[in-house]
Amino acid sequence: MKKKIIAAFLTTAMTIGSLSGVTVFAADAGTDEKVEMADASDVDGTTITFWHSMGGVNGEAIDTLVKKFNDENEYGITVDAQYQGEYDDSLNKLKSAQIGNMGADLVQVYEIGTRFMIDSGWIVPMQQMIDADSYDVSEIEPNLAAYYTIDNELYSMPFNSSTPIMYYNKDMFDKAGITEIPDSLEGIGEIGQDLLDKGGAGEVMSLGIYGWFFEQFIGKQGLEYANNGNGRKEAATAVAFDENDAAKNILTAWKALNDKGFAPVVGKGGDAGLADFSAGKSAITLGSTASLKQILQDVNGKFEVGTAYFPKIKSSDEGGVSIGGASLWALNNNDPKKLRATWEFVKFLISPESQAYWNAQTGYFPVTVKAQEEQVFKDNVAKYPQFQTAIDQLHDSSADYVGALLSVFPEARATVESEIESMLNGKEDVDTAVKNMADSINKSIEEYNLVNE
Repeated sequence: MKKKIIAAFLTTAMTIGSLSGVTVFAADAGTDEKVEMADASDVDGTTITFWHSMGGVNGEAIDTLVKKFNDENEYGITVDAQYQGEYDDSLNKLKSAQIGNMGADLVQVYEIGTRFMIDSGWIVPMQQMIDADSYDVSEIEPNLAAYYTIDNELYSMPFNSSTPIMYYNKDMFDKAGITEIPDSLEGIGEIGQDLLDKGGAGEVMSLGIYGWFFEQFIGKQGLEYANNGNGRKEAATAVAFDENDAAKNILTAWKALNDKGFAPVVGKGGDAGLADFSAGKSAITLGSTASLKQILQDVNGKFEVGTAYFPKIKSSDEGGVSIGGASLWALNNNDPKKLRATWEFVKFLISPESQAYWNAQTGYFPVTVKAQEEQVFKDNVAKYPQFQTAIDQLHDSSADYVGALLSVFPEARATVESEIESMLNGKEDVDTAVKNMADSINKSIEEYNLVNE
């Protein structure tokens, strides 16, 4: 029987060997429900529905891949790709559809929806299909797979993954005589005045108020966001960032930059600081690796763009970054042919050729290790050498800092952003902001866990 899910969460929130008919198991509220997966030779004429949240150029890349699969797969499978709006919109539609047992066969869900999807009882874990098909998981980038792996089981397939990096204006740094790129907020504070006085910067750092950045700053300290091993040993019952001082360290450093006039309030969201940077106003910003092409396009040669690892709080901190983006989830529709067709399509999407193309078009990491051997990938890195920073940072980060799994992450991020904004606007001090974050998120976790016992 499926678990009950808190509605509030949702409202905020080509061929590698195929086996004969096999049995896999659906994750369903702690029980193993047998689901047959048909032989690949038996799926001719099968159509599956793929829900995704990729618009614009990324959506065009999805359409190209889907068309290629539909035209070239040898099994007679047809994929109907349907754009469902933003991630929250898609998840809301998924719940409505699942109530009537209709909807998608494969769905793209953002990384902070991972715990919810596991708890939903709607899915067939990718690991079951991987095992049934003897798929070599070593072909998948380990640090990408690690986020979606719980108890050695890969629940969903990484697809559009990214990490945050630091972007900086090389011309301003050169003009200010700064040769060592800071690796921490502390270090940025030390060079801030030179960037203003000598480098010609109007702002030292345009730092968007973004929950994802807050989570990364915790990981860069080597600390945990939530208890129970970041919600990976067991479902989290409370945040940990108030008890381990991770949040206090972040907010104290952020406020220090703001008090000096180095990091003015530029708004909420991961892209909030990009406009000032691209316009040549700020010397530094933080953003997703997937933003690289857009930044270079917006800068349009006005200055040279440099990239560096996402900053620590203090240079002495030891930690790493975790991924953002989304993954692919197979839904349990009790249809052996659709399940096999879904798996064949997923394998196509993560093939080296597909992933090299996807990376070149979107800037997301190639999921498959061998994609980096494709000429398309090599040409893209040669054209955008700044992307090498993202590759190196991912490989230098230990899976120990893979990030938290939290049932109420959308609400948590909104809470974090509101409290940071209030603090920066002088409405509350650091300690109050941290307490308010923890109290609000803990209440949401408690309510979710109570319903899902």
